[in-house]
Amino acid sequence: MNGLAFLIPIALGMGALGLAAFFWAMRDSQFEDLDGAAQRILIDDPEDQQ
Repeated sequence: MNGLAFLIPIALGMGALGLAAFFWAMRDSQFEDLDGAAQRILIDDPEDQQ
């Protein structure tokens, strides 16, 4: 029982930290251009063709 009193607040804190990180990423527009990132990987860079 003492272990649960220690682990439950840690788990809730880690969940809150993850939720805060997700909302920070949403606020900073990290998820706006999902198709551009997928297409950029297919474009050849000119300096790599040498």
